Amino acid sequence: MSARHAADGAASASPSVPASALADLVLERLVPTYGKGADAARAEQMAAYMKGVAPFLGIASPERKALSKIVLEGLPRPDEADCTAVALRAWRLPEREYHYFAVDYLRRHGKRLSSAFLPVARHLVTTLPWWDTVDALAVHVVGGLVAADPRLERDMDAWIEDDDLWVARTALLHQLRYKDATDPDRLFGYCLRQSGHPDFFIRKAIGWCLREYAKTDAQAVRDFVAAHEQRLSPLSVREALKNVGRP
Repeated sequence: MSARHAADGAASASPSVPASALADLVLERLVPTYGKGADAARAEQMAAYMKGVAPFLGIASPERKALSKIVLEGLPRPDEADCTAVALRAWRLPEREYHYFAVDYLRRHGKRLSSAFLPVARHLVTTLPWWDTVDALAVHVVGGLVAADPRLERDMDAWIEDDDLWVARTALLHQLRYKDATDPDRLFGYCLRQSGHPDFFIRKAIGWCLREYAKTDAQAVRDFVAAHEQRLSPLSVREALKNVGRP
């Protein structure tokens, strides 16, 4: 897999960044604090591992989270405008660790977000997309928005048909942590709609979301795979049945 797909959404138009004094303060702290943790040798390795989707500062995850605590120490809880401004401004910075910071910030304050945030989430999904940011946004941000406002299910019905594979992957994964609240008809329908997709990341996502739902209803997943195995890729089937086996 080349980084071609990762660059597909890089030129998408950015939503407007709202004014936010809190975002001003966060960014003023973020850049110099993360800069202190930069490691050029590790940055090169991390960028190579992520197929060149973006440059890296070279900050390992545990260290990055510790630095994030320093950045956010003593700051008030944000509102939705603050979250939007922090995320969009961090995403404009070149190094990937800033994007990770934005994702973590949105996850931490997800309950502050309304359904109006969905276009911003889509912009983040489609801008410098790769699994490292897309999956967390899909499961922990988009999934939370849809759970809080079921009207957004119609947006997911559109996203699953999108030509952008990362948008479609987001739709597949947004119910990943729903457990008993999963809409199985929508889950299985999405898997069938994308069952013929040639890309690894879609095929893997189909298997992943089925495997996760199997923890809630193993027989439903077995029955679905048995009925549609000829339409699903071997990768999707293998992932779906990984923990539950065949009927």
